[in-house]
Amino acid sequence: MKPLDVAPYASLTPDCVLNAMDSLGGEYRADGRLLALNSYENRVYQIGMEEGPTLVAKFYRPGRWSDAAILEEHAFVQELAAQELPVVAPLVISGRTLHSFAGYRFAVFPKRGGRAPELADSATLEWMGRFIGRIHAIGAQQAFRQRPALDVVSFGEEPRDYLLEHGFIPDDLLDAWESVMSMALDGVGRCFERAGMVDRLRLHGDCHAGNVLWTDSGAERGPHFVDFDDSRMGPAIQDLWMLLSGDREDMTRQLADVLRGYRRFYDFEPRELHLVEALRTLRLIHYAAWLARRWDDPAFPHAFPWFNTQRYWQDRILELREQIALMDEEPMQFMP
Repeated sequence: MKPLDVAPYASLTPDCVLNAMDSLGGEYRADGRLLALNSYENRVYQIGMEEGPTLVAKFYRPGRWSDAAILEEHAFVQELAAQELPVVAPLVISGRTLHSFAGYRFAVFPKRGGRAPELADSATLEWMGRFIGRIHAIGAQQAFRQRPALDVVSFGEEPRDYLLEHGFIPDDLLDAWESVMSMALDGVGRCFERAGMVDRLRLHGDCHAGNVLWTDSGAERGPHFVDFDDSRMGPAIQDLWMLLSGDREDMTRQLADVLRGYRRFYDFEPRELHLVEALRTLRLIHYAAWLARRWDDPAFPHAFPWFNTQRYWQDRILELREQIALMDEEPMQFMP
């Protein structure tokens, strides 16, 4: 196993980050100010420049995406930006958005400030819905060819198999975990059957409050969508359900607020509501395997000390049992 596979960012020292910026030319010469931002999958830094505004550099996890897949993400975000959507697109430097230095691939973005959106506010949800509707209207115009799809195989079966093959499940919980996992994936399959054929389009893919910066004043007032790293093909509801929280009544009200804005720019297929709990279940399964796949990265045991404990897997079994019951309930109702 190569050193980068065990500790993929071991060589990404502060000097390496600053030298990578300097390699782009005099206009992008860093002044030494460097702030690591909250990111585990990639490494993201706020970097002060000798001339011009502060920039953000994102260093991609080695081996995760091909160059073609990263460039396809960049092209999608640039397409959105060209339509004046509030997204943070990579800068084009010397004709390119993807650069390399010392074995690392990276992109540079303008710095955008803001806070998390107040998702309890009806007006905020409607505003978010408007912009997601615009993103989807553009996302539906063509398909990704290099990036994967969100489906039962990639988010359910492959993560399950990885956890089993690499011995993450404690022996005394293995039978219970395998049983509940089988029932959960069966439930996911039934939800997709009830939904029937739904359109797949280019998505943000990870559209939760942490990936939205909200600005309260000025010309850029409102949401800015950041981090399209998980962008992929999938059903539209994937970019909507993570904005919902609380009990069923709360989520129904929040969904109505989101769709009031969304449907001004893109049609919504109510059959996709059958997928909400199925997609939540797949996300839970995928997240556990994501932590497992990254466990050799020294940053992960430090940041997630509760992972892979006996209690952790017991809680995951209970969580999946709850999801199995929820997937068999009638979906939320949407009144056009």
